[in-house]
Amino acid sequence: MSVAAHTPTARLLVVSAHAADFVWRAGGYIALTTAAGGEAHVICLSFGERGESQGAWKQPGMTLDRVKEIRRAEAETAGKALGATMHFLDKGDYPLPSGDEILLELAGLMRELAPEVILTHSKADPYNYDHPAAADLAIRARAVAQAAGLPSEHPPLGAPPVFRFEPHQPEMCEFRPDVLVDITAVFGQKEAAMAAMGSQSHLARYYSALAERRGVQAVRNGGAASIRYAEAYQRVFPQVSGVLS
Repeated sequence: MSVAAHTPTARLLVVSAHAADFVWRAGGYIALTTAAGGEAHVICLSFGERGESQGAWKQPGMTLDRVKEIRRAEAETAGKALGATMHFLDKGDYPLPSGDEILLELAGLMRELAPEVILTHSKADPYNYDHPAAADLAIRARAVAQAAGLPSEHPPLGAPPVFRFEPHQPEMCEFRPDVLVDITAVFGQKEAAMAAMGSQSHLARYYSALAERRGVQAVRNGGAASIRYAEAYQRVFPQVSGVLS
């Protein structure tokens, strides 16, 4: 497991199944990217309106459309705190669709945004099948976006590395981190983004504690003693490098 010294990512793309996943799992790296002058784009495939909006559904007289409005507002506020540009596809959740329509739309966005790095979900999640479905869509869309014969006004995508961000219960989700990223300098921004997610406010404490634990592990794995908070990532494709570090 390595500890990454942050170098600016010019264009970051985060593919999030629901309207809050990107905050808990990748908010720190998003904030690092934008603080360094890079672009961070977040694609929310759904609002998580059915399965991930417990707080909103507890309100009297709630409707599906109103839940979507609430979740969109929360995600927009969180994205602003992190400096991210938000994209909402509103494809529905529980279950998240995985057909050609959403695949081609996502591939088109990848060509348009031309990311240097892509972040998405873990390979497996027995607690929430929307998460691996989103990850599968992201990796399939990357391949489609690379196809020279795909009609598009944008050039084919290159080969941006893909990283899986940490799921809620990593031991159950085939997640073993390869990289720990120091997010100490921007943890306040991540806290502000988490605070915006009122419909799932119970998760803020968990992910704050997780960031602290990963920070301890980062120091133990060769990171600077000043690291207090970190995020964990798992690489999908091999790293190409001239040096081992």
